[in-house]
Amino acid sequence: MKTLILAATAALLATPVVAQDAPAAPAPVAGLDADALVLPGATLSPDCGNLYGLAGRAFCVSAPLASIGALAESYIATFQTQGWIPAGGEDNRVVFVRRRDAGGCDGLQMQAFYDTSRPAGPDTIGYIGLAPIPGDVCAARAPTPQPANPAGPPAQ
Repeated sequence: MKTLILAATAALLATPVVAQDAPAAPAPVAGLDADALVLPGATLSPDCGNLYGLAGRAFCVSAPLASIGALAESYIATFQTQGWIPAGGEDNRVVFVRRRDAGGCDGLQMQAFYDTSRPAGPDTIGYIGLAPIPGDVCAARAPTPQPANPAGPPAQ
């Protein structure tokens, strides 16, 4: 589980670095109002628990670890009402896509995590981090080069 959390967090770490001297304001999430992102049961956590270098790179909320799963489900339902479509992910991460009016797509990722250096118990705090995926996540990919014909040109 620790490996999954760390691997999934790598995608959040790919966003540009913001000064790390003090926790920055939560990272903006495309098309979402920061105040509306703190759902019932969640507490704003601008420092993202000081975990994985996410302060200033992700918008984070915290809640008791036992309720993080239900809180994540609430975020998924909320995002779906705003046109975000869950498009992938794994155990503790969901990737969302939403079409832009002018074409292309915005991407958003949601990551659930906690401090794995501490024992998980009733007092453990869990976190949900939200971060935009830079660029157009629906951009056309370059054509894949076709391999050369090993048999040579067709016979005439």
